[in-house]
Amino acid sequence: MTKLDSIETAVARRTFLKESAMGLGSIALQSLMGSEANGDDAKVAHHGINQGILGKTHHPQRANRVIFLFMAGGPSHVDLFDPKPLLNKLEGQKIPAELLKDHQAFALIRGTPELKGSPYQFKSHGESGTIISELMPYLATVADELTVIRSMKTTTNVHDPGVNMMNCGSTLFGRPTLGAWLSYGLGSENQNLPAYVVLTSGADDGQPLLQSFWGNGFLDSRHQGVPFLNGPDPVLHLKNPNGVSRSERRKQLDLMAWMNRQQHQQLGDPEILARIASYEMAYRMQTSVPELKSLNEETRQTLESYGAEPGKASFANNCLLARRLVERGVRFVQLYDRGWDSHTDIQREHKRQCTAADQPIAALLKDLKQRDLLKDTLVIWGGEFGRTPVAQVSGKTYGRDHHPHGFTMWLAGGGVKSGLTVGKTDDFGYHVAEDPVHVRDLHATILHLLGIDHHRFKYKFKGLDLGLTGVDPARVVTDIIG
Repeated sequence: MTKLDSIETAVARRTFLKESAMGLGSIALQSLMGSEANGDDAKVAHHGINQGILGKTHHPQRANRVIFLFMAGGPSHVDLFDPKPLLNKLEGQKIPAELLKDHQAFALIRGTPELKGSPYQFKSHGESGTIISELMPYLATVADELTVIRSMKTTTNVHDPGVNMMNCGSTLFGRPTLGAWLSYGLGSENQNLPAYVVLTSGADDGQPLLQSFWGNGFLDSRHQGVPFLNGPDPVLHLKNPNGVSRSERRKQLDLMAWMNRQQHQQLGDPEILARIASYEMAYRMQTSVPELKSLNEETRQTLESYGAEPGKASFANNCLLARRLVERGVRFVQLYDRGWDSHTDIQREHKRQCTAADQPIAALLKDLKQRDLLKDTLVIWGGEFGRTPVAQVSGKTYGRDHHPHGFTMWLAGGGVKSGLTVGKTDDFGYHVAEDPVHVRDLHATILHLLGIDHHRFKYKFKGLDLGLTGVDPARVVTDIIG
């Protein structure tokens, strides 16, 4: 046998083993998903089209798309949505020992801290009587659109695992995010834009935004979130090099696609198809993204309602851009707003964050409703956890530590009941007292609203059937579904 024959035999053996493993995995996956196919490979390879594995949802959808307003760092529920008169009355006293019985160690507080009430006034708003702090007066004008969950719980009080938990259903790194799962299952409604887009804003408080927060995990890379950058070039390397025309670029991509398809036929690696799809998406985005990012097309009245300024990086601009994205069929848009991790001087920092976020969030909800988009667009607001009802440091520049045991999130549109408040924390805002909703329950409910049964939405990986809601029990919170 010649050296060349030996190499070809080795390649053939590896190809057989690789394709056999993937072939069995694909058969098992398709059977598990109840779908005839996970997309026509040739079609995906040539056009980069993301049609989604499900083909048909498990039950009728109430929501078609999601906007997740992620307040990175953790907003304070006792200062925004969950007033506690007893907490205010007993301010300055040591926290009662019974509250610490089923308590994770504080993230940064050491010793026994003092109770700290909220300095803000709370009022009931709208016909629903939804209670909102004076820090968010604009949101108060759309109180009847909200479903407020005061009884959220999560698994950890550490930032990065906490963000992973809220996004991936697991504190572990390397799992697909909610947006990646929806891209995988439902695909995209606009083949000229990614199914999953990430926008960032806010103050640099030292807490990083990791690539894993919008990662695809073990799903193929077509399903990862695409971050749009602040500035004149929202996506890097989107423009052709100098001297390369669009027609020449098209010929280059066709040649690369042909070579990649040949390689895929030999190796059977699905990431090769994902690579072709990413090239094709980038080619189409050369025309779709500049038009999308041009806020100058919006009326002056719309810009003023959001507080948006074209060309200026801000949470307001991102809220308006989120509306433009879902209007064009993007499945999942996540806005990360940094600066909510208020360990010191929370009164100054939360006022800053609310001033920047309150008006555009209210404008987004009104704008979506006026355009008849809110009914099938699910808007989610919250962070990775809440903040403690005890002071981290004393004095005027006090802060609050991370708090996973009971906190608040809200939803709007997308098939949830409006003007509803569910769940309850204890008199100190410390532990959930009624109707607990774990992050896994929230994920099961989101999937349900999008027509997906979380029990059946799995992916076989390393011999395990893995899904967003994990292996622990998770329930759909039916009380909030309209």
